[in-house]
Amino acid sequence: MAAAAASRGFTTPFNLRLRRADVAALNDKNGVLEVRRKKRRLLTSDWGVVKCCCSDSVVPIRMATGSGKSVEKCEELRFDMKKSPNYRVRAPAMPFASPQPRFVSKDKFFSRCSPRNSGPQSRDSPPKRDTGIANEKDWGISLLNENVIESGTGEDGSTWYRESGEDLGENGHRCRWTRMGGQSHDGTSEWKETWWEKSDWTGYKELGVEKSGRNAEGDSWWETWREVLYQDEWSNLARIERSAQKQAKSGTENAGWYENWWEKYDAKGWTEKGAHKYGRLNEQSWWEKWGEHYDGRGSVLKWTDKWAETELGTKWGDKWEEKFFAGIGSRQGETWHVSPSDERWSRTWGEEHFGNGKVHKYGKSTTGESWDIVVDEETYYEADPHYGWADVVGDSTQLLSIQPRERPLGIYPSLDFGSTPSPTDEPPDESFSSQ
Repeated sequence: MAAAAASRGFTTPFNLRLRRADVAALNDKNGVLEVRRKKRRLLTSDWGVVKCCCSDSVVPIRMATGSGKSVEKCEELRFDMKKSPNYRVRAPAMPFASPQPRFVSKDKFFSRCSPRNSGPQSRDSPPKRDTGIANEKDWGISLLNENVIESGTGEDGSTWYRESGEDLGENGHRCRWTRMGGQSHDGTSEWKETWWEKSDWTGYKELGVEKSGRNAEGDSWWETWREVLYQDEWSNLARIERSAQKQAKSGTENAGWYENWWEKYDAKGWTEKGAHKYGRLNEQSWWEKWGEHYDGRGSVLKWTDKWAETELGTKWGDKWEEKFFAGIGSRQGETWHVSPSDERWSRTWGEEHFGNGKVHKYGKSTTGESWDIVVDEETYYEADPHYGWADVVGDSTQLLSIQPRERPLGIYPSLDFGSTPSPTDEPPDESFSSQ
């Protein structure tokens, strides 16, 4: 049943495709089939298209079948951990031209560039999985300089609205915003979108978007994007933070997914990136977490932890971590599997890099494997992020151009030491149970 669940796709317009990993058999000994995974990406889906930055990620879909009476009788998809794992370089978070959205609404709205009193462009397509954090220009945020409240009805009976305004507060706070949305003539299809920019006298600036929608088939989605500029009160360094959360849910099957991405940068090269993901397709669920941390002085930490399970009780996962500084560091990881009868298998491995061309490799498994050797091997790792401070500044021109309110003479901003920008709001619904 677990294998059948993995080979089945949505029958809804979401067109989610779940496919097995591309693998090649290595050997078959002791009744256990070992295979090497060719690609780390094991799940793809096309739940709509948005123009986003590109970021590689991995979802742990590896199927295991068998009676569960013995580990030797299980077909296990696992790595050959006697060899160093492949450490991928994630693609730079640069914009690219996405194809046109595959899910076009049956209800046509007028272009946002049309004359006044015509409706805004419909945004009734779900976000796409594993696209990371978009750059600001991909959103096309364009705020009005006046308060507006308008609405209308299309020739097909669909309705739309658009509002804009400005909110003022203490410490020079200003928030300019635009809200818009629309729905089909029968109310079965609906979309909403909000743009905003915020600033105050401390130098804080924020640009953001939130969108949501649903279609006639019952599919629903929610997405938010935000980038922030502020000055760290303790170091006096400028920081830019970007984040994105995305969620989509099928209206006809017990299926959906949620992702939370974030990036943090400062002017001296300190960088932190990470993502948390969750997904479900009928009987199978999967999770993934990964992170990267660069201190700006040559020290780097990377890690990944991913796992999956079926309703029958089969569970499997894989995780690894690497730490390096000045050519010296370590890598370690584990691959594991639990059968429905609670029989467990695992293989752990590690590497010690001494910085002199020598690498100590060791590991063992619950089936009796073990190795402990020293080899001549070149050490490779990324001491600096592939996308750093200079890149994010170059891609944040709209954020940097936000103009704060004029500060009266003799009035100084109040600083709240120890505070950080408010976290991104949680998604409205993380439940993917069938409706």
